[in-house]
Amino acid sequence: MKELKPIKKFFENRGWEPFPFQEKAWKAFLKGESGLLHVPTGSGKTYAAIMGPFAKFIAKPKKGLKALYLTPLRALARDLEIAMREPIEQEGWPIKIEARTGDTPTSVKKKQLQNPADMLLTTPESLAVLISQSDAENILKNIEVVILDEWHELLASKRGSLCELSLSYLRSLNPELQVWALSASIGNLDEAAKVAVGRANTPVIISGGSDRNLEIECLLPDKVDRFPWAGHLGMALKEKLAEILDPQISTLIFTNTRSQAERWYESLLQMRPEMENEMALHHSSLERTEREAVEEAVKNGSIKWVVCTSSLDLGVDFQPVERVIQIGSPKMVARMMQRAGRSAHRPGGRSHLIFLPTNSWEIFELEAVKKALKEKHVEARRPLHKPIDVLLQHMMTLACGPGLRMDELELSLRDTFSFADITQEQLSWCRRFLTEGGETLKAYPQFRKLVYDEEDGRYHPAHSRIATQHRMSIGTIVSRESVQVSYTNRTRIGSVEESFISKIKKGDVFQFAGRKLEMVMLRDMTAYVKSSKAPTNVVPSWDGGRFPISETLSEALRLSLNEKHPSIDRVLSPLLKAQKELSFLPEPQDLLIETLSSKQAEHFYVYPFAGRSVHEGIAQLWGLRFGKKEAATFSFAVNDYGLEIRAHSGYDFKALFSDDFFNAEGLEEEIGESLQIGQLTQRQFRSIAQIAGLVFTGYPGQPKTGRQMQVSASLLYEVFKKHEPNNLLIKQSYWEVLHDSLESDRLTKTLNRMKSAHQRWVVLESPSPLAFPLLVESIAIGQLSNESLEAKIARLKKTWEKSK
Repeated sequence: MKELKPIKKFFENRGWEPFPFQEKAWKAFLKGESGLLHVPTGSGKTYAAIMGPFAKFIAKPKKGLKALYLTPLRALARDLEIAMREPIEQEGWPIKIEARTGDTPTSVKKKQLQNPADMLLTTPESLAVLISQSDAENILKNIEVVILDEWHELLASKRGSLCELSLSYLRSLNPELQVWALSASIGNLDEAAKVAVGRANTPVIISGGSDRNLEIECLLPDKVDRFPWAGHLGMALKEKLAEILDPQISTLIFTNTRSQAERWYESLLQMRPEMENEMALHHSSLERTEREAVEEAVKNGSIKWVVCTSSLDLGVDFQPVERVIQIGSPKMVARMMQRAGRSAHRPGGRSHLIFLPTNSWEIFELEAVKKALKEKHVEARRPLHKPIDVLLQHMMTLACGPGLRMDELELSLRDTFSFADITQEQLSWCRRFLTEGGETLKAYPQFRKLVYDEEDGRYHPAHSRIATQHRMSIGTIVSRESVQVSYTNRTRIGSVEESFISKIKKGDVFQFAGRKLEMVMLRDMTAYVKSSKAPTNVVPSWDGGRFPISETLSEALRLSLNEKHPSIDRVLSPLLKAQKELSFLPEPQDLLIETLSSKQAEHFYVYPFAGRSVHEGIAQLWGLRFGKKEAATFSFAVNDYGLEIRAHSGYDFKALFSDDFFNAEGLEEEIGESLQIGQLTQRQFRSIAQIAGLVFTGYPGQPKTGRQMQVSASLLYEVFKKHEPNNLLIKQSYWEVLHDSLESDRLTKTLNRMKSAHQRWVVLESPSPLAFPLLVESIAIGQLSNESLEAKIARLKKTWEKSK
């Protein structure tokens, strides 16, 4: 293809040879095709995606915005812009690219609309804001291609649904629109590709790049405890970790939560104080300028070690990084691949990851990850089903922009996967909700947001204030109640959750952003602090930080448990021996059920190995089923391997148990009956209300507190529940609790699998190694004691060891 001559010349000038998948992608684009590029991280997929459009722009130059490159992170847009400018400036191509995100100054955004670039690097939210402009049609009508970077990160979220809706609008302007999705780690390539290109188009899938050279090793303890519990092993290995960290090797140290990152940063700093100026902390609650400074320092080599969270999972190009440490199981095969790929991020690079288990059983999880990788099993990401809150937001966006036509909207929704089966009745409900406030909010003018213009047949905002507030609220990321943390001189440090800071009194010292901070005062949703040297163990915690194990990894784990693992068998043999002696080590076809009588209670343990969300659902369901046979007060504990149901002494779990407990019929109704589902759905409703535009988060500089928003959402929830039980947003909150939080589909599959398994009942005399973490979990929650958890566990272990 002659259009590709400038592109090939650029490669020649750099002394590079294009990869076959890159040339294939360029030719597919120039033929007018759409699809998905499935290429390992750091293999050159960005050039595969953009050089086709660049070749076309050079061959057929014309003015106006012609391409959008969507990234999930603003920081990626900045990095990608630099990477894309390089060939343009080197070769003198007449192509203009710019970034447009929430960080772009308003003055620059205005200039971008007056003199548009050929390609805009932007985020899904900024694209929606563009669509909400009154001249959106003029701005976007010439878009020829949209590139969706890191598509796996967006696909299975409301941001993915927002993307689908925005793409359907762009297709309505240009039916020939080409869409290319990029992904390095996804299990359902065909489905992901179809969602990206829309139902009316047939995607092509281009895979390529050699499988990434990936070296994974486990930091093993000298010996493991016969009674493991969550987190017990992590800090026990900190000295080993400090020994292997090399000041000359640039290293990312991943943890799964922000609290863990804070604790590990502090621990490493105490052990290696000489690294104070070459070590940093990075997580999403730190101030953006601080995070960007850390990223820049990693790139230029002035920072060698970064303790971080998923905030650095995605593709910021850290070429100097040579090694990745993973503390604790990543709980997903794809997440392990993604994080490992942050090291040696270049074509042909060899990624090096060292895994540090925080629990003895997690050593098996690493074996399961290796097994899944070997068999090329990676988690699938599926689009959401009909999130009405996102649809309401999109309808408002269209009304603020070109104007909303219901017939056009319906047509474009049929093109998506998330909303293809929406009914006329549901669409009419959405329209009435925005024009009249629905059945229950008719009396309040602020909820009558749209008016119909008979002249153009479109709905528009009732007044300009509504349009302004909507544009400020676009997006589907709902943060928890957060409070800014600033020094008394108003220098911002980051943010913590309102629920944490409300427990901190004046003079209290806590650790945040790798510093010890003394609370001075709380005013206007800002915690003013000053530096302190006082020792403290108080670290903020953030809700929702714990990942449940994925279905793919849990299946691999069940298979790995009884396989031979020469490299770890020596270390784990005491643990496995204890499990076999005290109970039974289940094979994949077994269902292990243990019971234990203690002075305080009867304990019922089950091990489906299906993840903590599923286990929570089973615990609640079986608690209800036991209660129907013989009334009792139950308490529960769950982890990724199993669950515990606890009842009063003498409660005969085995006598009351039957095959009916595996029945999955009418599951959702029964879970709804067994759980305090109202409280869960009410909590879920707050984020839904915010995305749907029912709760305004406040003007810049005047944010509403989390409590104010919760009160507003709670009032609306109660009104809808009482007067409009069929309200689609109420139904959605119930659906999200069942399907997202409790994973009811996976729960059904688990019950069916357990039903056909061989039941192995064991009566324990002391907790088995599998039961002990659940026992600790129940001790850690809700007991009044002035004894530390560690002291309590040590006392218990001593008791059980003696009884052996």
